[in-house]
Amino acid sequence: MPIFLQKSLQWAQDFKTFVYLNPNEIAYPHEPFLHVLAVGEKRKISSIENVNIGKNTSFDKLYNFWKNKNSWLFGYFNYDLKNELEDVFSNNLDRLNFPEFYFFEPTYLFFFDNKGNLIFDKTTAENGLDDNTLSKLIEEIESTEIKSDSQLLVSPPTTKKKINCRFSEEEYLQNVEKIKNHIVEGDVYELNLCIEFFIEKLELNPLEAYKELCKISKMPFSSFLKITIDDSEKYAICASPERFLKKTGNTLISQPIKGTVKRGKTEEEDEALKNYLRTSEKERAENMMIVDLVRNDLARSAEIGSTHASEIFGIYSFQQVHQMISTVEATLAQDKTWADALKNAFPMGSMTGAPKIKATELIEKYEKTKRGLYSGSIGYITPRGDFDFNVVIRTLFYDTLSKYASFQVGGAITYDSDPQSEWEECLLKAKAIRSLFE
Repeated sequence: MPIFLQKSLQWAQDFKTFVYLNPNEIAYPHEPFLHVLAVGEKRKISSIENVNIGKNTSFDKLYNFWKNKNSWLFGYFNYDLKNELEDVFSNNLDRLNFPEFYFFEPTYLFFFDNKGNLIFDKTTAENGLDDNTLSKLIEEIESTEIKSDSQLLVSPPTTKKKINCRFSEEEYLQNVEKIKNHIVEGDVYELNLCIEFFIEKLELNPLEAYKELCKISKMPFSSFLKITIDDSEKYAICASPERFLKKTGNTLISQPIKGTVKRGKTEEEDEALKNYLRTSEKERAENMMIVDLVRNDLARSAEIGSTHASEIFGIYSFQQVHQMISTVEATLAQDKTWADALKNAFPMGSMTGAPKIKATELIEKYEKTKRGLYSGSIGYITPRGDFDFNVVIRTLFYDTLSKYASFQVGGAITYDSDPQSEWEECLLKAKAIRSLFE
């Protein structure tokens, strides 16, 4: 990571709000995340404020907020916004309490190239600053000190912090069997079941945790977010491999992931595992179910006949895992807004299952933790109304006031699911974040 980028992230820590989106130099179909750091708030909109823009959904309120001044907006949608869109609810335990949505127009925007070098011309233009003013800002950042002795834990304990799990292995296996019974009875044909791992009384350095996570789990939709609510600084430290939805011009692109296998220890083993994932009837069936769901979601906002899968069962390799990824595209209908496209596809089918409404009801029944920002979406909206949003998975959440850290993992349960294999897949997905503390 170039020194100026490191100093920029260090400098941003003094602000109440920032979002850093990081593609980690990873090639990805239809491009990975924009490489950008958004710092400070010129204005903001969130679910905790009295947003006096009618009785519309949060997506509609955000659209009207953007329309008042077509500017860059950065932020997130919480998974539990589903309760505004359908007659469902979320009453499980929530120790993090992220607002259900939060977006801001940044005071400062910094654009970086694929290697992490500042793109001076774009940064100048998008900030509306002259070269001289931006140069002074850059000088301020360059004077920021990076501590050479930075630690992941602010006060390293003599014994390692215990990572707790809301489910015992036995409980998880029993719930998978219960969900398979729902599938037999025809309630759902796929359901994404998640479990929470958590650490209490943790003195964490969020920036160091993010940098360490990027070393061990480089992902194309990585993000690092901070918001401040009263006296609580809330962080999302995200290593996501998955895109929820992107809009470029009038083209919509969704890239659901279903199908995961570990990396091999040798080149031969690695290729064998990739081939297993590529040819697995179970993994392909899971992926196709969600592709069908995503096609249906996008079609609600698309020109008739424009929705199609441009890639099916693509195999992509990351540091920790191989993933099966498909791409669904559509053309946004002329009578629909960018907010309609997001609203009609939310929450993402890869994190619910299908049918979506019944799946969300059963998720509430069998999970113990409110998902909150987990399986929500972090991203941005441009002044032209384009956007790109990830799926918030492989993410560590941290609250500085309660000193509570949490991360969730999950997998798709189908009729063919083996409960023990599903449990092991959850542990595999949790491996990168667990390794920060073990």
